[in-house]
Amino acid sequence: MRSVMVQIPNTPTSADVARLAGVSRATVSYVLNNTSAVRISEATRRRVHEAARELGYVPHAAARSLRAGHSRMVLMPAPAIPVGPLYSRFLNELQWALGRLDYTVVQYGSVGLEGDEAARAWAELRPVAVLVPGAGLGPQGVAVLKRSGARAVVTLGPGRVEGAHALLMDHDAVGHCAGAHLYARGRSRIGVVLPGEPGLEVYSRPRLAGVREALRGTDATVTELPLAYTEEAAAELAARWTASGLDAVFAYNDEYAMLLMRALQDEGVRIPEDVAVIGADDLVLGRLLRPRLSTVHIELPSGQDLAELVDRAVRDPGGEPEVHTVLGASVIRRESS
Repeated sequence: MRSVMVQIPNTPTSADVARLAGVSRATVSYVLNNTSAVRISEATRRRVHEAARELGYVPHAAARSLRAGHSRMVLMPAPAIPVGPLYSRFLNELQWALGRLDYTVVQYGSVGLEGDEAARAWAELRPVAVLVPGAGLGPQGVAVLKRSGARAVVTLGPGRVEGAHALLMDHDAVGHCAGAHLYARGRSRIGVVLPGEPGLEVYSRPRLAGVREALRGTDATVTELPLAYTEEAAAELAARWTASGLDAVFAYNDEYAMLLMRALQDEGVRIPEDVAVIGADDLVLGRLLRPRLSTVHIELPSGQDLAELVDRAVRDPGGEPEVHTVLGASVIRRESS
């Protein structure tokens, strides 16, 4: 049998980059690791980056983690629920802000795993920080992550978890704004859409509670409207609308509002004459509808602020957990209501 020798190309090292750029290996490390404690001229930084690109050099993340004593990976479990454009923009801003601080955001798909069981899977990757959207993580899961080396665990949801930093999402305020607006417009038989997709109840139920709170003590009634995100489901609901006697609807968010508006209009229901409609999220598409969609504008936490919270926690892992209430809400009135 003939033997065939396969030549494996040499992997470029930081020493190769240093030789090509005419600098020390320490300078290469400072530049490529964005070290701010050492002053290096822009011309030198440019030479190092150009040499690294020419050689195809990529820093070794594991080696860097060993030197630093921890990784620079921020783990964000991928949501197991549908997310819209608003959340996607927030995630992009957060990734950019963390990148500026020399962290890498990794989204982790943990389908079938929940709560503390999911935390054990996240811990295997040894992230320096974990950002957990939604509910489900408990104190045991936080403890598992910290024992694995995570210096910061930040939850984004309706409540706080012992040992973790918390961004409390006040979805009640979103519903309260919508309900108060519809009542102020003279509507008193108000429907509230509850999405049929699994997992969204953690957001939709607080929004429903906010509507009820806004209408407490008035003559208004609130009717729950379960709705799957399909044209067929919206058409079925619209076909029953006249019999329901409802004169307004808070449709959970703009996407559900647009779905339902189209179905109602197909049934000959006039908006806003017969039914006032309001959504949430303030998506651009809502402004392109006719009539234009009223909405609740939602202020998500700044990606920069959250990135700085993560960085503070990584630098001071023994500090007292921070708790911030976020998700400001305000009504933008347009023609649909």
